[in-house]
Amino acid sequence: MFAMQYSHRLPADYDIQIIRQRAARRGLLWDDTEGLAFKAFVSRERGRHGAVGHVYASMYLWLDASAAARFLMGERFQSVIDSFGRPRVETWLPLDARAGTGSTLKAAWLLREEHPLDAGVDRAILLAAQAEANRQCAAGAGTVAVWTALDLDAWRLVRFTLSADAPEASGGGTLYEVLHLARPGIGALA
Repeated sequence: MFAMQYSHRLPADYDIQIIRQRAARRGLLWDDTEGLAFKAFVSRERGRHGAVGHVYASMYLWLDASAAARFLMGERFQSVIDSFGRPRVETWLPLDARAGTGSTLKAAWLLREEHPLDAGVDRAILLAAQAEANRQCAAGAGTVAVWTALDLDAWRLVRFTLSADAPEASGGGTLYEVLHLARPGIGALA
């Protein structure tokens, strides 16, 4: 598996409805993408849920890293570059990913939380604890998916919770509104 996200900061006076329409139109093109667990088209709106500005972002969980490479080197990513310029792409190594009990059709929120990884931590114990926390979260009402990934550059854990209801952030976090969820391979998650 392979996880990635890129974001586009938008001007303060940008009509966010244009982004909603773009996500609805382009989202359908991803509904049968080979090698993709899901792609969440997400946004943050200035003044809502702690957002200081408008942001449009794409969050991917790939089942096949080579499919991600083909996307980044192909026409689909070129259309992103043509529309917004070449973004910085954050990438992570997923450690544990689970489908939840919530309906993928009701996915409305994506919470991103980051936690530094202490150099002295027992990583095997940490991995087991993350898997158990994800298992419990996935069993919760409204949870569509939850995954924890390792940021190898900054040595931190990044946890994502995709849900029908706005999840509680345990230590801060960034909350995105889901505009469209393409989910061709979400059934392949544990």
